[in-house]
Amino acid sequence: MDFNKIVALLKTEVLPTMGCTEPGAVALGAAYAANVLEEGAAVSKVSVSVSANIFKNGVAVGIPGTGQTGLPIAAALGVIKKNPEKKLSVLAAIQQRELVLAQAMVDHGIIQVSVDHEKNRLWIKVKVETASEWSEAIIQNSHTNLVRIRKNGKTLYEKDQGNDDEIQDNPLNLWCKEASVNAMVEAMERIPLQDILFIAEGIEMNFLAAQKGIAKKLGLGIGAILKEMVDNGTLSDDMINYAKMLTAGAADARMSGENVPVMSSAGSGNHGITAILPVYAVAQKTGAAPDKMIRAVALSHLITIYIKLHTGNLSALCGCAVAAATGASAAITWLLGGKGTAIEAAMKNLIANLTGMICDGGKVGCALKLSTAAGAAVESSLLARGEVVVPDTNGIILSSIQDTIKNLGKISNPGMVFTDKVILEVMLKKERSVS
Repeated sequence: MDFNKIVALLKTEVLPTMGCTEPGAVALGAAYAANVLEEGAAVSKVSVSVSANIFKNGVAVGIPGTGQTGLPIAAALGVIKKNPEKKLSVLAAIQQRELVLAQAMVDHGIIQVSVDHEKNRLWIKVKVETASEWSEAIIQNSHTNLVRIRKNGKTLYEKDQGNDDEIQDNPLNLWCKEASVNAMVEAMERIPLQDILFIAEGIEMNFLAAQKGIAKKLGLGIGAILKEMVDNGTLSDDMINYAKMLTAGAADARMSGENVPVMSSAGSGNHGITAILPVYAVAQKTGAAPDKMIRAVALSHLITIYIKLHTGNLSALCGCAVAAATGASAAITWLLGGKGTAIEAAMKNLIANLTGMICDGGKVGCALKLSTAAGAAVESSLLARGEVVVPDTNGIILSSIQDTIKNLGKISNPGMVFTDKVILEVMLKKERSVS
């Protein structure tokens, strides 16, 4: 495999993010739109239109530094901060004055959020109006992919929007999608370490998020409770429970809206948590060399990205379970000395185990799913090393891991498209009843 393409892909897909990715993307769209308007003009209306999956993942998740949840406050902050150059860190370092202004916009009904059911997967349009002018920004297909900015009817920037497969069809992604797992493993073994040292930043970042989530008992406090149970002897102090504890702790912090950065994977902070921390946990418990841990985490990211190219950015399947945890299972197996057959066996075990776990939006309860995924990643690897593998006669598992992942993609789309619509209907009905 081409080392330069690997590095380019990882640097594109492994990025720091502040808060849940979907509200961050909405804030980014708002920042793009507001940034082209006259400085100091009072905003009279902000119209946010999003695809169903953006709404699903943003409606109940905490927004860093606000103590609040949902897309309206995220959009308001994006309008006020006007910092699109920050990309998915647009909501970092919120000042008290900014929060007061944003809250006033929400309270006065200036922010309006709607779902466009005709748009698929990932789509965001933000229109910002003042007394004398208006602007509009559209983000499509990936969380930072700006495709258009208009001001007062004039197009200031436009990119070929293509279709829902545009991002998947870029040369890097096409190259990755056609690769084999064995080729990825071999590349991670041979790539010069200095080319992927940046991966270490994400390991430290997500570990610090886990520490904060555990120490402050954030969110549902799952990471903190797991630590208490290990400390008092209820649970054993082993690599599975350590992986679950760290992964849950970081998710507790991120989903509660704690002001803590997280390194993402394949466009998702929770994917990044799941791709990194189980591998880190096993590395710590086994005393793995730092350079080997970095290579393992890079492999986890690469396989996570590979699977997401088949399942899609946003779907009814929990990507932390079917993509990031599968990447982690492969990386852990490699870290423990497993080769091609064992690595594929671990991935098959994970896919056979967790396929079907639904995504019902970003929220504090995600920490439970991430904890389950982390434990399953380690367990799948250990079982594979013991020569346990789900046979090809079972369900969606095929002899080739590449073909198994293609089946996973079919389960996601078209298989669970209707499921996704039902999940959204349930969530919208609940949202209307609450409001």
